[in-house]
Amino acid sequence: MRTVQHWIAGKTTSGSTDRTAPVFNPATGAQQSEVLLGSTADVESAIAAAKDAFAEWSQTSLSRRTKVLFAFRELVNAHAEEIAELITDEHGKVLSDALGEVQRGLEVVEFACGIPHLLKGDFSDQVSTDVDTYSFREPLGVVAGITPFNFPAMVPMWMFPVAIACGNTFVLKPSERDPSASMRLAELWQQAGLPDGVFNVVHGDKVAVDTILDSPDVAAVSFVGSTRIAKYIHERGTANGKRVQALGGAKNHAIVLPDADVEFAADHLAAAAFGSAGERCMAISAAVAVGSAGDAIVEAVNERARAVKVGSGRDSSSEMGPVVTKEAQERILGLIDTGEAQGATVTVDGRGYVVPGHEDGYFVGPTVIDRVATDMDVYREEIFGPVLSVVRTDSVDEAIALINANPYGNGTAIFTSSGEAARRFQRGVHVGMIGINVPVPVPMAFYSFGGWKDSLFGDKHVHGPEGVSFYTRAKVVTARWPHSSHASEASFHFPTAK
Repeated sequence: MRTVQHWIAGKTTSGSTDRTAPVFNPATGAQQSEVLLGSTADVESAIAAAKDAFAEWSQTSLSRRTKVLFAFRELVNAHAEEIAELITDEHGKVLSDALGEVQRGLEVVEFACGIPHLLKGDFSDQVSTDVDTYSFREPLGVVAGITPFNFPAMVPMWMFPVAIACGNTFVLKPSERDPSASMRLAELWQQAGLPDGVFNVVHGDKVAVDTILDSPDVAAVSFVGSTRIAKYIHERGTANGKRVQALGGAKNHAIVLPDADVEFAADHLAAAAFGSAGERCMAISAAVAVGSAGDAIVEAVNERARAVKVGSGRDSSSEMGPVVTKEAQERILGLIDTGEAQGATVTVDGRGYVVPGHEDGYFVGPTVIDRVATDMDVYREEIFGPVLSVVRTDSVDEAIALINANPYGNGTAIFTSSGEAARRFQRGVHVGMIGINVPVPVPMAFYSFGGWKDSLFGDKHVHGPEGVSFYTRAKVVTARWPHSSHASEASFHFPTAK
């Protein structure tokens, strides 16, 4: 059986332990490989390699860094289908969705290719007599990324292109559920000319995570995952003096107003709820039907949910694949059971869904649950599956209040024909990313991605301008070049401009 190894200092290595975890194909339920689980020594080895590489890479010219980034971009683009196949076989999402993930990661690489402009400093001439002031930003050192299973290529590529472009070196701890995409990206970095040790991959579990968080040689940590773990990462990392951006869970709502185009809204709600089997932190899991919109939108979404083609991600006709593990499947089915038991109405039932030829796969069919109340488990918990809950309210203001009462604040959307309602919504909701007739408002790479409340711990969002800020720190220089014939004009009072 194939064993996925670590990538440290430019080569694969089996490390110092034989602990492994199984890697399954979610469409078949069969184990297809195993991945090494790194020890403390393995992680420390990766950090040491990154620390050694930092001395040279941080002093590498911007033009040289950019050349490597452009080469990496071309290689990822050339191998996009291969990377997508690795994702599909280990995550389960359909190939077209996996290709979309790679493309959205590439957009961040392309953003990072503009790093010379992004790192331009400021200069102020003659702030005092014969004195100039200027600023610039420097890399932090060794930085780390701890990334989730649901986007094994895109989320790491939200982090490491910007970090590396800024002159840092990187240690990636990807999800052990789908580790192969990270290894392929490491190989492509090397082919692009990135010096060995600048990018390292160590697989593992809590042992690896805690080693990263406790290491004095790691300056910053980026994380995407559940709120519980995000809070832990933030608390432990900051206690050890690190910068931390930790993105947590989500419960994304989409409001549908009576003036919305029902067919348009239903199309997009179904895609946002059931795409990637709902395993997206930006998936719509709660539709808020306002007033008379309720019955019409439920009927339209039901029709689309029943029509979704569910199957293996390798089947080009599939629109939705399985969920990632057997445990995830059982948890999602249990939440549907609980929602029904607590009084909600299951209008489209994805329980017991079987794909012919893939009877052991981890499939859950598209599910719609109507008349969900905010105290039900199916509403309160992040389902992370192909389940859309429908909550009904009487007004847009009531819908906004409902969203604001939720502890998460990642993404939200509104479907409406009213500019006034949309503006009231975008200004009133306490959420980081907002879509107006756009159900999955993931910003482009030149903006930053991040939520509010329990969806983010730390003050910096991912990629974009805030990513550059997160991975660098500022220096301000005040300089004078005195003439030998001038008096020194030194004084014991606090310096002021003249």
